[in-house]
Amino acid sequence: MQAPVANPPPPLQSVTGGGPLALVVTFLLASLFYAFTLHLAATFFIGEVPSQKAAYVGPVPAAVSILLQQYGLSSSLLVGVVIVATLVAELLAVSAVYRLKFRSAAPLVVLHFGFAAVMGVALANVFGVL
Repeated sequence: MQAPVANPPPPLQSVTGGGPLALVVTFLLASLFYAFTLHLAATFFIGEVPSQKAAYVGPVPAAVSILLQQYGLSSSLLVGVVIVATLVAELLAVSAVYRLKFRSAAPLVVLHFGFAAVMGVALANVFGVL
């Protein structure tokens, strides 16, 4: 006689509901995360800069990545497209807000991508996601 098999836990989306509130909270947390890591990268790259500039740019990569995330889940090639689209949108926002030419804003965006990736992996390990 076999022991009864326990039901696996439900996916996170069914626990949180995945409704409009979850989307708004995700957008706000992603915007805050991107603004914080951008301010770190800008301070490292440019020097002393007001944190408000990063707060203006933070929602742009958050919105693009949230809007395009469904395409990144379907194939690994599309993950690259989502990352490139997010970086291009951020390049345009950084160039406008920090008043930098594209040639000067590009290294800042790449540096921010590195800061966000390292901090994202570290936080995912702390919270047990990875």
